[in-house]
Amino acid sequence: MILTNIESVPGYKILAQYGLVSGSTVRAKNFVLDFGAGIKNTFGGELKSYTELLMESRKEAVNRMKEQAQMMGANAIINVRFATSAVTAGAAEVYAYGTAVKVEPVEG
Repeated sequence: MILTNIESVPGYKILAQYGLVSGSTVRAKNFVLDFGAGIKNTFGGELKSYTELLMESRKEAVNRMKEQAQMMGANAIINVRFATSAVTAGAAEVYAYGTAVKVEPVEG
């Protein structure tokens, strides 16, 4: 599955457009992460446990988006975007979306 955040896939032509596809996941923090983050907030530095949590969340959202596109017959997703939102205290949604298309290489 080809993913791009632009309106086309360089070197390919779009044969069909299937519409919007998306994937999301909601993840909650846990006490251990909160405790470690509180210490880091006091002294500064990257909150690596949260960075890893968000990376996993983005990966899961993208995988769900790709599965939806594959079920439609697409082999690429263009205009891929991410959004996040707080769902409740301590939990956030990561949402990935784009346009599912079928592409083929341009002969030339």
